Amino acid sequence: MSANEVIHAGLNLGATDPKTHEEAGSAIFGFWVFLMTDAVLFALLFANYGVLLSGTAGGPGPAAEFKLSSAFIETLLLLTSSFNFGMASLAMKHGSQPRLLQVWLLTTLLLGAGFLGMELHDFATMLSDGAAPSRSGFLSAFFALVSTHGLHVFAGCIWIIVMMVQIAVFGTDARVKINVLRLGLFWHFLDIIWVAIFSVVYLQGLIR
Repeated sequence: MSANEVIHAGLNLGATDPKTHEEAGSAIFGFWVFLMTDAVLFALLFANYGVLLSGTAGGPGPAAEFKLSSAFIETLLLLTSSFNFGMASLAMKHGSQPRLLQVWLLTTLLLGAGFLGMELHDFATMLSDGAAPSRSGFLSAFFALVSTHGLHVFAGCIWIIVMMVQIAVFGTDARVKINVLRLGLFWHFLDIIWVAIFSVVYLQGLIR
């Protein structure tokens, strides 16, 4: 490895596509800056949830409303989708057939959609039980945190669809590869945030 070789935090394409790898340096760095601002947003939402956790106002608390089995399945779906996106990234790096990349992206999309479907079902169940965001500070903070993550996953799913269309139209040119790298960082970031939500919100809710 030479001293002048470009290295960035993400999938490095230097061995298979040096030109795109060099172009990706500044693009990936810029996207990391965006992710850090998004991390600040989630940090504020976590802090808000921690402050309002005990503010149930006589309404239902975490133990009464959280369904750990559902949250655990959602976690498995998102973790599996992150693995699938990793496989998509490797297919892009080492493969000459865009079809395999498309297959891995499609399975990632389906798992993400499954996660969203289960989360919406959980929200609908809570609302039918009268656990609406307006009921208490705790519920308001819960819906703000978890639904913001869900909106990010939805945006990620739309982004996957856009990337699949771009791959079908343009193939895996430099622009498409860099966009896939950005999308990969975004998707794995959402996975990390969800693990934090599962640990801080759902698991902690069992002991309250």
